[in-house]
Order: sequence, then C-alpha cells, then structure tokens
Amino acid sequence: MNERQPARRPGGRSARVGAEVHQAVTDLISERGYGNFTVGEVAARAGVADSSIYRRWGSLESLLTDVALTRLNAQSPMPDTGSLAGDLRAYAANVAREITGPDGLALLRLVIALSSMGQQGLQARDDLLDERTRQLQSMLDRARERGEPAPDAFGVLDHILAPMYIRVLLGRGPLTPDYVDGLVDRLL
Repeated sequence: MNERQPARRPGGRSARVGAEVHQAVTDLISERGYGNFTVGEVAARAGVADSSIYRRWGSLESLLTDVALTRLNAQSPMPDTGSLAGDLRAYAANVAREITGPDGLALLRLVIALSSMGQQGLQARDDLLDERTRQLQSMLDRARERGEPAPDAFGVLDHILAPMYIRVLLGRGPLTPDYVDGLVDRLL
C-alpha cells in the first residue's frame, strides 16, 4: 500500500499563521501597550485558536520575543557598501526607518517591556541585544578585515542607536538624514 504523505509547503499555512499572529501582537502593542492583552486576544485578532499559539510559542513572552527578533532580523540587514562609514550610514538609516515606521514605536516598547517580565523576560531582552550586537559585530569585523579602524559594537549602540531610540521613545524630534549622518560622523 502506497500512502503518500502530504507535501509540506514552506511559506504555506504555517508561515501565514505566524505572520498573522506577529501582526496581531504588533497591532495590540500599538493600540494598548504591553501587558494590556492576552494570548486569547492575540489569537482572536489573528483568527487562530489559543492552543495554536501555545503549541507553537509556549507562552506570551516567547511569542513577544519571537516577534521582536523576527522584526529585528528582517528590518535591519547589515549593509556592505565597501567602507565602514558607508555601512554605518546605511545601517543607521535602515534603523531610523524601522523605528519611525508604523510598528517602530510598538517594537521599541516591546523590547523595553521584556525587561520587566522576570527571568524569562530578561533572557528575551538579552537575546535581542545579543542578536543586535552580533549583527553589528559582523559589520565591524568586515571593516577591520579591510584595514579600517572600527569602534566596538557598544560604541555603535551608545553613539548611534541609543540617541535615535531615545528620540523616538520620548517624541523628541524627527530622525532626519542629517541628524542620523551626524551621529555616524561623531562616532567616526
């Protein structure tokens, strides 16, 4: 008897459900802030059962971490322009677009909220910071391999990313290209 297994389709229903759940989380954070919704509300917004969320992510905190990491990796690719100055300018411009976009503030608030969710939240926050640092380090290592002097990853975090994040979180002015380029120039 030749029973055929159904073919798995990458990007099929599972990917669609994941994207819908991620968008539901982002929308709820934008509308209500972190801590003001449940897995049930995420499930209802995404049109899936609570059990689907628990089966795939295990907890709301794991889901939130997955949303933040997925957005971080998708929205801030590491540029390779051939120079550190060009890479930093392109990277900073990408981050500025990301955090001022429609979901940007919600995602920043999510990362901050993760820090207040006990040990699991602290681990999630650390995972996010480790991923951002790993990304930056790859760009900085490339610059060193080309013979360019490069700051460490924390220098980029402190002098480029942190000022942009603070401006967005506190509503203190736009992230204009001149402002973003000025942050890069001061670091270099």
